[in-house]
Amino acid sequence: MQWFAIYVFLLDVANWFKISCSASEFSLQGDYLLGGFFSLNIVLKPELQSYPVTLECHRYQFDESSYQMFQVMRFAVEEINNSTTLLPNVSLGYEIFNHCSDTLNFPSVFSFLSQNGSFPVLRNFNKYQPKVIAVTGPYDSTTTITVAPFFMMDLIPMVNYGSSSYDLSNKLLYPSFVRTVPSNKDLIDIIIRIIKWFRWNWVAFIGSQDDYSQDGLSLFYQYIRGNDICLAYQESLSFKSDYHATLKTIEKLKIKIIVVFSSEVIAENLIRAAINYNIRDKVWIAGEGWSMNKMLSHEPGIQNIGKIFGITEQFTSLPGFDKFINKTRKYSDDDEECSGCEGQSPQEKTCNQVCDNCTKLSSEEILNESTTFCFPVYAAIYSMAHALHNILHCDSSGCNKNVTVYPFMLLKEIKKLNFSLNGRQIKYDVNGDPPVSYAVVLWHPGTSSQVFEVVGTYDTYPEIAFTINSSLILWDNDGSVPFGNCSVECKEGFQREKDRNHDCCFRCKICSSNTYVNHTRDPYTCVPCSTDEWSQEGSIACQRREIMYLSFTDPLSVLLIASAASLVLLCIAITILFLYNYNTPVVKSAGGSMCFLMLVSLIMSSISLFFFFGQPTVIRCVFRNMMFCCFYSICLSCLTVRSFQIFCVFKMAAKFPEAYKRWVKHNGQWLVITIVSVFQFILCVLWVSATAPAPSRDESSYEDQIILGCSRGNIGIFLVVVFLIVLLSFLCFFFSYMCADLPKNYNEAKSITFSILFFYISWCLYFTANMISQAVYIQLLYAVAQLSSLYGIMLSYFIPKSYVVVFQPKKNTQAYFQTSIQNYTQNISRT
Repeated sequence: MQWFAIYVFLLDVANWFKISCSASEFSLQGDYLLGGFFSLNIVLKPELQSYPVTLECHRYQFDESSYQMFQVMRFAVEEINNSTTLLPNVSLGYEIFNHCSDTLNFPSVFSFLSQNGSFPVLRNFNKYQPKVIAVTGPYDSTTTITVAPFFMMDLIPMVNYGSSSYDLSNKLLYPSFVRTVPSNKDLIDIIIRIIKWFRWNWVAFIGSQDDYSQDGLSLFYQYIRGNDICLAYQESLSFKSDYHATLKTIEKLKIKIIVVFSSEVIAENLIRAAINYNIRDKVWIAGEGWSMNKMLSHEPGIQNIGKIFGITEQFTSLPGFDKFINKTRKYSDDDEECSGCEGQSPQEKTCNQVCDNCTKLSSEEILNESTTFCFPVYAAIYSMAHALHNILHCDSSGCNKNVTVYPFMLLKEIKKLNFSLNGRQIKYDVNGDPPVSYAVVLWHPGTSSQVFEVVGTYDTYPEIAFTINSSLILWDNDGSVPFGNCSVECKEGFQREKDRNHDCCFRCKICSSNTYVNHTRDPYTCVPCSTDEWSQEGSIACQRREIMYLSFTDPLSVLLIASAASLVLLCIAITILFLYNYNTPVVKSAGGSMCFLMLVSLIMSSISLFFFFGQPTVIRCVFRNMMFCCFYSICLSCLTVRSFQIFCVFKMAAKFPEAYKRWVKHNGQWLVITIVSVFQFILCVLWVSATAPAPSRDESSYEDQIILGCSRGNIGIFLVVVFLIVLLSFLCFFFSYMCADLPKNYNEAKSITFSILFFYISWCLYFTANMISQAVYIQLLYAVAQLSSLYGIMLSYFIPKSYVVVFQPKKNTQAYFQTSIQNYTQNISRT
């Protein structure tokens, strides 16, 4: 019996060692079991399987970062078990598997779903209790999408810490999936914000051949459509891809901004290829998967490839984690002594719960790894614990263990959670996604101090807030933000012309005159100026057009007004002079009473000139044209009749005595003047009645001016009026020219000829200038032509006679005139 007792004691000791050995870091007993998937090893090149077998993860490359996350789960469970408030008198356990393959690690999934080692086929699973009440992991999206359907059927909560594919937010497909990391939707959103912050638009998107990258690319396509960003090039790389060809294409397309949204291994290969092929001066935007890769940041030559911006979860410390790691490392030797466990037969071991490299890591190596996903793991475990706390109705006195906990109950409580953890808010929206709290880090490769510097933040709780501290970014060369656009920005006054292939690419074309371009409103359109505005070629705004008309204050206008006023006064003075000397030969030879009609006509025609000045109105337009045409026609008809009389007296009276007698008897001169005057007056009335001259705006002659003037009114009647004036002037000129050799005292014909020539010259000059230019001063020239016509009559016809009356009274006698006639008669008879 004594030996039997000793045997039993030794057997118990052996069993104790066996339990301690088997209960390694991968498992822990507890009242409620949590499942964990961590990719402690990386399968770089999957091998073709020739027979059915589960992949042994420990045979592949070890990943220190995943092992750190693995330890965070263990630390969180230990911290919760030691808490007296969260789950008092309740212990959490865990079962963790090394999940390193997308498709060959299903035994671990079946282990979690099993109940007492079996997995029954049932119709309803609402009362089914699997081995675990919830799981966390796996890390990457492709693996998660592969295994998630197994847990969705039983509504077992998958509180994920690393999978960001936006497809997993679809609650119709993944109803029990929640995560503590933002989705790709948020990650792409911050990438777009970074690109827009620096006003880049010509971007390459490099991914890997997995669900994570394809999901990111799809979201990137959606986001850039409304943000004026062009995807210049995109590529999904694998391990066998030609990285050099990809980089060569990027260089050929002159792309400066490269988004690398891929798995960590692909990103490492791409960056190393960029270093080897001497790619320089790029801006790399790292996805969350490799944004804190410390090993890559110390790669020789990486500082030459350009600036690298990383996007990562904002740093949240885990108080006590370093002590936990130091404590667990003390037992590493004991773990090695348990290596005899590995000598057990394969049937006694659980697949992928073996870690040959775990015990070789020191505390410093674990703690120095990137902490990007540490807090998400920590938050995932605490989310499970808080949900369990609510189900078990825990309080300070303890928890109600009599409550049967089913996974779907835990899921329901997880969706309701809203608590603070280490200063971060833990809650989930309707898609099972958490509030976003990202940090934008700038790499400082090759430095021994701060390799990753936080230069920006992005938060969605309590509201969306994004900012980048540009002062922390020291750009190369001249210190300015590198040019990352397809086309150089157009200069002011140039519009963009879109490229057929890319909206971000354009050519620049200068805006024509009287158009402008506003780059902030619409850089693609040259907007026409309004009718009251103008612009030069290549303008960014329109200017007000100057309204031009003949003002009273213009120096030339003042001169013309003074001239017209002088003419009126002169006419009045001569009228008085002629009235006083009405019976003298000079006045009678000038026409007698006809002179006064001519002088009145000249006065009225001169008054019409005052209507040229000031802003045109209907009254001004009517009087400036009709008044001159009407009264100048009367004056011209008098001159015509007067020249005809002289011609008849000296040339035709002797040949046609009867006709001449009838002319004298019936006052032919007044009859002609009356008919012409009445006819012209009727025409002017019809002119005004049909379509009166009215104010007009000349907006086409000058870009910067609007010329205010007067229209011609009814063109047909206007031409008839003008034709009558021209006809009278022609007849007047003809008769006066035929009498050019008359006696000197009766030689009014020469004066009339000169006045008509002056009339022709003035109006020829006006019409010539009017054909060349339409400036406001053409109207002034029009007034000058009218005034010249009037002064021509005054200076050539009335002034010489007034001079004789005033200064040469000896010539203003009947005897003097008789002598002149006799001398002319004798000369004619001799010839």
